[in-house]
Amino acid sequence: MIRIHFTAADFAGVRFAPRPAPLQELNTALLKMCVRDDELLYGRWRQRLLRSLPAAVDPLADLVPAREAPAFIDVFSDTLTEGLDTVRASSPELVRSEIERVYARHASPAPPWIRDLHRGEADAWQLLRRAQQAAFEAILRPVWPLVKDLHHKEFARHALTTAEHGIGAALAALVPGSRLHEGVWEVGGPGERDVRLCGRGLVLVPTFHWTGHPLIADLPGRPLHVTYAAGPGLPLSPAGAGGAGGTEEALAGVLGRTRLDLLVLLADEHTTSGLARRLGVSNATVSAHTAALRGAGLISTARAGRAVLHRRTALGALLVRRSAAGAGHRPRAGGTPRR
Repeated sequence: MIRIHFTAADFAGVRFAPRPAPLQELNTALLKMCVRDDELLYGRWRQRLLRSLPAAVDPLADLVPAREAPAFIDVFSDTLTEGLDTVRASSPELVRSEIERVYARHASPAPPWIRDLHRGEADAWQLLRRAQQAAFEAILRPVWPLVKDLHHKEFARHALTTAEHGIGAALAALVPGSRLHEGVWEVGGPGERDVRLCGRGLVLVPTFHWTGHPLIADLPGRPLHVTYAAGPGLPLSPAGAGGAGGTEEALAGVLGRTRLDLLVLLADEHTTSGLARRLGVSNATVSAHTAALRGAGLISTARAGRAVLHRRTALGALLVRRSAAGAGHRPRAGGTPRR
């Protein structure tokens, strides 16, 4: 059990990663590739990747003996280049202590290049960078547009839950079986562990290549990062993107069809009654949906005389851009009223 302790002030420091982290998603994909479970779902995916990985990736196996990774590769930068640079900028003390930790209970001695990395030699760092770059290109590059789309949808889902029910409900719903009780968020995990935020902040990071317990990155002087399994937990493939129509349906599944239709219409300003007429719903239904979307930062509302005008924000536009432009989405208007 992992117990994360909050003060009242700590709740204000909870945030959701706005974009996926290439190196952390790579870490979870490599971890899932090495854990021999869910063979029915992941067996063919693992076999395909293992056959396709270039030799340049091989040093990563040395870095993670017995499936225990050093903490200095837990990097959450939202571009690959920045992530690789952040790994290289790790303090020598952290690198040495983490290499010693992961090899302390490993029967075989560290290979020469790991010993060179322990000493901080430049050639060893270049070898690690090439290995991470090659692994990303082979494993994630083909599916990275899909990862970004899934992350946008997860971001919207979390934002709406927080806006409608509060951060406590959002945290409890994030990980199945977790609960928030008296300022302590309890989530399943190996062993017993207590983490106190003490004002550092908490960043929630979804991953689409891992189906196990949440992964905790707790480094001194940095926000606590919690990486949690999101989505259906199926192996991603380029074919899984499903085209623009599939993207639209997936976004509708997150927001709800009426809220997606509202966002599409609100590329231009509309009144509450105007939206109700266009969508074939009541004014009260529109007001409930616009309140939720406004609370999530997806639309803005302003009063003009006796009218109330709604328009989507830049975040709302980002979420519907692919579905509206790519699929030629048009809101369903009139007909049978919908709730």
